[in-house]
Amino acid sequence: MSKRTGQISLVIISVLFTSYQTIFSHETFFTFDFFLFTGIAWFVGWQFDKSRYYAEKARASEESYKMLLESLPVSVLIHKDFEILYANSSAVSGLSASDKGALIGRSLLDFIEMDYKGRLQERYQYIKAEKQLINNIEYQVKRLDGARRYFEVSSLYVEFEGKEAVLSIGTDISDKKKEQEQLLQKSEKLALLGQMAAGIAHEIRNPLTSIKGFVQLFKSSSQKEEYFDIVLSELDRINGIVGEFLVLAKPTADIFEKQDLTKLISEVILLSNTQSILNNVEIKVENNLHSPMIHCEKNQLKQVFLNIIKNAIEAMPDGGQLTIKVMKKTGNTISVQFIDQGVGISEDRIPSLGEPFYTTKEKGTGLGLMICYKIIENHNGRLTIESKVGEGTKMEIELPFEGANVEGNENRKNVLI
Repeated sequence: MSKRTGQISLVIISVLFTSYQTIFSHETFFTFDFFLFTGIAWFVGWQFDKSRYYAEKARASEESYKMLLESLPVSVLIHKDFEILYANSSAVSGLSASDKGALIGRSLLDFIEMDYKGRLQERYQYIKAEKQLINNIEYQVKRLDGARRYFEVSSLYVEFEGKEAVLSIGTDISDKKKEQEQLLQKSEKLALLGQMAAGIAHEIRNPLTSIKGFVQLFKSSSQKEEYFDIVLSELDRINGIVGEFLVLAKPTADIFEKQDLTKLISEVILLSNTQSILNNVEIKVENNLHSPMIHCEKNQLKQVFLNIIKNAIEAMPDGGQLTIKVMKKTGNTISVQFIDQGVGISEDRIPSLGEPFYTTKEKGTGLGLMICYKIIENHNGRLTIESKVGEGTKMEIELPFEGANVEGNENRKNVLI
């Protein structure tokens, strides 16, 4: 403590006051009162100088503290009861603010996305109670320019300008998070590619083994007519597997046009008519909509319908009825339901349907249903499956429709055998 201005000033005042009394009251200068008041003045002055010294030291420390926070390359916010008291330059730029004044006084909750506000409030209560450092809590932040960014935040209870507050240090991890997601997607794609490659090798190897055996029989000159049919059938099977794989792997330039869904279904039923008759399956259509128009790629959607009808017919080896229901659902959505009376699928197997090479058929590849899922997804639709063993399966396709007038005046039913 180098400055003793308070102490000196009070002692001088005591001396001057005693001198005044000596001159005008003709009293003795060095009295007991003089020494008492001078001692008190010296002590009070010393305490005053001491408190001023520590106040200046605290201000200097706080300025150094702020300079340190300003130099940090990460966003720093100090807040009390979610009200922002301080923001460093990195926080200003990180939240897309014009200056610190645009942040100070605002609620921290204004910058946190709704799904993350509960997490922030919970962590704040924990910090207040435990006064411990909390590391690496992730929040989605809404900046002043409307952009959404992800921040990883550490928080600590501190004292700021004489108040208890929370200091939060945030690091923008949006780019890092995006890179991680891209790496994860690449990893999933590579895993899927490996799974598909193994599946294709397995599926093609079976018919190739059959073909190899029959070729060896041809060499022994014990040719029979049915052998040629089997070889051709197996070659067709290989061609079909490769064709389905190409549909998944090769992107195509889809041309979406407005189409009448009723007309599309009628064309598909006509194409499936022969197979249904041979398998003693009755196809029944229930449609109470008037010319429901959808925006679609016609051939792709017909491929989905044909695949589902084919699966339904094969699921009824002893014959039965396939009901196709077309109806309007809530919102701008049309539902097409395919309900069969087949053998059904166990509940635990339904989630795996649509995965490559997962199938309930003896000679199936699973690629057909996977293609269906992909096509419906490209049409901004949804495909769901419900089934019970021994009762049948319902496959529902939901698609957005064009226009508002799709309600029919009466329930139109067609039965094709």
